[in-house]
Amino acid sequence: MLVLGAVALFVAVELAFGGSAGPKLSPQEERIVALATKELGYRTDPSDTYCNRFSAYWSAGALDCPNSNRDEEWCADFAAWVWRKAGVQFVYGQSPGEINAASVSFYLWGVAHHTWHPVGSGYVPVAGDVAVYGLDLATMQAQHVAVVTGYTPGAKGPNVVNGDGERTGFSVVETGNDQYKADLTGNGGLLAGYVSPPALPAPKPT
Repeated sequence: MLVLGAVALFVAVELAFGGSAGPKLSPQEERIVALATKELGYRTDPSDTYCNRFSAYWSAGALDCPNSNRDEEWCADFAAWVWRKAGVQFVYGQSPGEINAASVSFYLWGVAHHTWHPVGSGYVPVAGDVAVYGLDLATMQAQHVAVVTGYTPGAKGPNVVNGDGERTGFSVVETGNDQYKADLTGNGGLLAGYVSPPALPAPKPT
């Protein structure tokens, strides 16, 4: 029974993230995917607000929640939290080249660190990337970001975990398969490209 249960769980995970195991993940990619998927089902508290613990982790957002959470739209704060907990090196802040609650900050960080891959460049997304949606270079804004968990060949978009998603509830952590539009109520912006985290240096031989 334990073997059957393990097989059933494996199949469920594979179906949730595109039905294909794909290439073997690096340890960093595995950590990012594990951290993001572990938060599936998380919702804000109170549930009709943007009060969330990921913004609170960064001491970002308004201090108007009836608990220790912070209040702001938080898809970028979630993606930054996942990267930080996985060991990705970056600075969270408001200065140029730093990641913050603005979705466009991931694009700007990727350009500055030469890890930005626009749609149409031929780049194939990998687990651990952050997908950027609704990028408007004229106003230097983006609508949404999400953590990439995989990619199904031939799909329009990646398989992702969304922070501050709106498809299955108000302001939740949820999956998106073949997500080529932002996980937003109404007309979500199209996928613009991907930001890759810098690879951790290989351990020195002992």
